[in-house]
Amino acid sequence: MARITNHPILKAPEGTPFPFTFDGKTVDALPGEMISSALFAADIRVFGHHPKDGSPQGIFCANGQCSQCMVRANGVPVKACMTPAVAGMVVESMDGLPVLPEVADVTQISDTSVVDVDVLIIGGGPAGMSAALELAASSVDVLLVDDKDRLGGKLVLQTHKFFGSIDAVYAGTRGVDIGSKLAEQIQKTDTVDVWLNSIALAVFSDGLVGVQRGTDYVLVRPRVLLTATGAREKALVFPGNTLPGVYGAGAFQTLVNRDLVKASQRLFIVGGGNVGLIAGYHALQAGIDVVGLVEALPECGGYNVHRDKLARMGVPIYTSHTVLSANGEQAIESVTIASVDRSFQPIAGTEQTFACDTLLIAVGLDPVNEFTEAAKRFGIPVFAAGDAEEIAEASAAIFSGKIIGREIALKLGTTTDPVPEAWAQTSRILKSKPGRTIDRAANLIGNSTEAISKNAAPNRNDGSERAVFPVLHCSQEIPCNPCASVCPQGLIRIDADDIRHVPEYVAQEIGKACIGCMKCVAICPGLAITLLDGRADVAFPAVTIPYEFGDHALRAGDTAIAMDVSGQILSEVPVLEVRAIPQNDRTVLVKVKASADIASRIAGLRVQQPWVGDPLPERVEPLADTDIICRCERVTAGEIREVIRNGCRDLNEIKTITRAGMGACGSKTCQTPILRLFRECGVPLDEVTVGVPRPLFVEVPLGTFAGLNLAQQENASPAGLLENAERSRGDSEEGVER
Repeated sequence: MARITNHPILKAPEGTPFPFTFDGKTVDALPGEMISSALFAADIRVFGHHPKDGSPQGIFCANGQCSQCMVRANGVPVKACMTPAVAGMVVESMDGLPVLPEVADVTQISDTSVVDVDVLIIGGGPAGMSAALELAASSVDVLLVDDKDRLGGKLVLQTHKFFGSIDAVYAGTRGVDIGSKLAEQIQKTDTVDVWLNSIALAVFSDGLVGVQRGTDYVLVRPRVLLTATGAREKALVFPGNTLPGVYGAGAFQTLVNRDLVKASQRLFIVGGGNVGLIAGYHALQAGIDVVGLVEALPECGGYNVHRDKLARMGVPIYTSHTVLSANGEQAIESVTIASVDRSFQPIAGTEQTFACDTLLIAVGLDPVNEFTEAAKRFGIPVFAAGDAEEIAEASAAIFSGKIIGREIALKLGTTTDPVPEAWAQTSRILKSKPGRTIDRAANLIGNSTEAISKNAAPNRNDGSERAVFPVLHCSQEIPCNPCASVCPQGLIRIDADDIRHVPEYVAQEIGKACIGCMKCVAICPGLAITLLDGRADVAFPAVTIPYEFGDHALRAGDTAIAMDVSGQILSEVPVLEVRAIPQNDRTVLVKVKASADIASRIAGLRVQQPWVGDPLPERVEPLADTDIICRCERVTAGEIREVIRNGCRDLNEIKTITRAGMGACGSKTCQTPILRLFRECGVPLDEVTVGVPRPLFVEVPLGTFAGLNLAQQENASPAGLLENAERSRGDSEEGVER
């Protein structure tokens, strides 16, 4: 079984396993577990084969945004990533097209209930919850719906500590714990009603929003709609891009951090933004080898502290590189990469192939904005918050929700207090991209034996204490202030008006001494602070390093490989102490001993052996015509390029000719890559007509609109549903639309 039973941050899920079958094989699942996660835990990665060409199918998004994980459960086609396993359930591979059941019963259609509410919030992630809390403070009647079984959104997947401001967005606290804090606050409100396992399906022209609440269909009539639906991952087009084992970072984090399933043995990452860098760190925490990471740009776009952390753990990072192909037959077996020139074209002769069983795609996000756009078309008062408004960090989404909540309260007249300018400024700071990088090497206190000696013997009576001090390895302007907030002596300074400034150690300036409490070391989200202590031995000081791989991985008396901030090996060092205490929030503090000439340069310890990242002796050539644009209909990039070169400028026409965008996901996955093909073909996007959106944004069984629950739908006759629908249609065109 590929389950994670010992994680340095998360507790293993509890509950008694129960059996179901997949293609006749008995598989165990845990209570509430999705079919896809249970299959992965049983080392099953292929969920079916496409009816067009027999290509193997697996997961991609694990968030209900695509349809690549489709299986048959008790004869009904369902998304494996969104359907909980049930004891005794019969699950089958989706090989070919599903067949409708032949049932002759005539089904009675039930009425649909309508719920009136002041504000409907779609999405219970950081932005949605923060907005609900702000609205509750003004006694606004709120309905918060989310398609998962718990609130939190992507916070549920984030085991790392967050950046930003401690006071504004819980910086220094792990994302999963922030989600729990916000959810607990929601539960204590009197005016926020929460519907979990509830999927918003559509926004209608009469101001109603269709919601599938569990197995019931409900229409909600809000005075104001707030979409806090987050983002979906962008797909990347290359040969082999739809092989099982090639999937998004969100899917990986769902399997590993939500469900504690060891989704991979050898992982390769495409994309050097924060999402890819963080996913690599999460993989290492789960005991997964990270073979490497490629980024097409000359530098990773994510925070330097994330990149540096991954590098010093031992992960090779290839900038100015791209993925050429994922290789394999029924699943990915290797990935081939190459260097790129200034035009991002592969450079012949630089190809390398690496063995891997998972290729994680982290090349950016698109806002889930279809609810917002539909509401605007129909003149419904609508706001957007978090990634549905603007792609940024989750900490920014928390504050975005707070601001939008106040704006909605103002619109409804339940408050007269405007959004403070300080809130707007904080929001701008939290959304900002990484800024300047400074040269820390010249400014580090104790960066040489002489400097350590100077600090060990200053001309002060209490000077012996000054031989202990933090070494700040973060050098990039990013919004973050936990270290300055927790220092009891006030020795770390960050501009309170703009927390993007890098921290400074100001002990000499203010005339106080570090007491060696190690609070800054333990709280730093980037694991970018160490503590150098030369009080016992100036020539061989102790260095305390943050470590998030459990207190069992290293023991006093072991040796470890000390790395500098960029991932270069400094020396093998002895471990003096491994300290794990509750107030450090699962960050273990490892104390090592090192010579004074390298002590201040030690930024971390290597976790992964160098041979993990070795390439195969021979590169693997990609298969022809396997770069898929439309996953649902298996339409290649070459097919769409030909249509574009023949003069087509309309995505609706492309759909008609090639079927691209006609699949179950409704072009959520393929529209962005198709627009990219237009740019590659030299067609300005202002000449392109985008596709007409479907009235329903999510696939839903037809019986849902008839008022049937799931059990009834499994036994319902399609002919009977149609007969009753014709009988009860009436004269209302809006009713037909809905």
